[in-house]
Amino acid sequence: MNYELIQASKAYKEVIKNLMQFYIYDFSEFVQCDVEDDGLFGAYPYLDDYWNEVDHRFPYVIKQDDKYIGFVLVRSIESEERNYFSIAEFFIMKKYRKAGIGKAVAKQIFDTHKGHWEVYQLESNEPAQQFWNKVIHDYTQGNFTDRVEDGRRIQDFKTMG
Repeated sequence: MNYELIQASKAYKEVIKNLMQFYIYDFSEFVQCDVEDDGLFGAYPYLDDYWNEVDHRFPYVIKQDDKYIGFVLVRSIESEERNYFSIAEFFIMKKYRKAGIGKAVAKQIFDTHKGHWEVYQLESNEPAQQFWNKVIHDYTQGNFTDRVEDGRRIQDFKTMG
């Protein structure tokens, strides 16, 4: 399993925008979302923010054998209560799933952004819940909390380092 996780400069924005169509297609199974009159899903509303808010948003593309196979969008959220990282969006193309790439990428992301984390999934998205619970359980050796709140399942943990 050889893959490359690349922090996405602005040159990769169009690639992520295009891959986002496949991501939204997959996600449309769990949310009310249809294509627009041009046959495409609507643009991801926060994509530009990943290059405008560089201290708080971190875009990545995933490649294998020089082919794009996915992306990860990470956010740093700061509030008066606490600061933490969150996976905003995480996508591996179906053809490359079940090969351990998603798990390896997630662990690399957690190692890259040290600190508190909250990862959440829609309550209706059981495949994502299973994936993230297993990945986070393995990564933290079971040292995380798991709760359901506002229709989302949330895993809360801290990376060491």
